[in-house]
Amino acid sequence: MKVIFLLIFISLIVAVGFLVIFFWAVRNGQYDDDYTPSVRMLFDEDKPKSEG
Repeated sequence: MKVIFLLIFISLIVAVGFLVIFFWAVRNGQYDDDYTPSVRMLFDEDKPKSEG
């Protein structure tokens, strides 16, 4: 029974850690630009021609 409580406690710590990291990313603007990634593949840069 002690093992179950230990696993629940550890999983709560991990979940709170992920939640804190998510809010930190949102606050720092990680998810501000949601348009550019969807069209980035349409504007491919020209690759230099290999000389062979």
